[in-house]
Amino acid sequence: MSMPYYVSPEQIIADKAEFARKGIARGRSVLVASARESIFFVADNPSRALHKIGEIYDRIGFAAVGRYNEFENLRVAGVRLADTRGYSYDRVDVTVRTIANAYAQTLGSIFIEAAKPFEVEIAVAQVGETPDQDQLYRISFDGSVHDQAGLISMGGDSEAVGNHMSENWNIGAGAHETLKAAVNALYPDSEPDITTLEVATLSRTGDGRRFRRCSGAEITELLG
Repeated sequence: MSMPYYVSPEQIIADKAEFARKGIARGRSVLVASARESIFFVADNPSRALHKIGEIYDRIGFAAVGRYNEFENLRVAGVRLADTRGYSYDRVDVTVRTIANAYAQTLGSIFIEAAKPFEVEIAVAQVGETPDQDQLYRISFDGSVHDQAGLISMGGDSEAVGNHMSENWNIGAGAHETLKAAVNALYPDSEPDITTLEVATLSRTGDGRRFRRCSGAEITELLG
């Protein structure tokens, strides 16, 4: 009679975490940065159909790295949550903190209960009247939530990209400076290809929806 194979809970959690980290690291990087006029979402993304950046609600944006089918399901769930809350109460009651907490609970449950964790990392951001009023949250594959001031770097070599951005850019800089610094951080050793850039903004001014995608011509103009 064979003995049952035992694996400690600590080893299972460690293996799941390592599996998820490797999957996320294979993805290309994404940056979220608070500029003077808006929050910028900048992604290295060669696909024109599969977006890494999206809209959640009026003043709330979404970015992700990892498996597209997994983070797209999460984005859609976030949109539904925001719409339901806004319809049931008031549009001002829809906050990025509510969305971040919901994502944290979902990813945390999947990480503990499912055989395979989601290979995703998510950023959600809500634009304020000034850069210091912006709210940026990064949610990891295990449901951990990180409240970050002005800058989020995810996917690929996120630490090197984030360090490069921090050294060459300041929170609240103009649109040209912010996008140029983000592109240089994403492509430190090569000329950027505009066709592989996905860029969107959350504007600080205007009524209703603040999210807007930037066209190739707009990106080229902003880069000067």
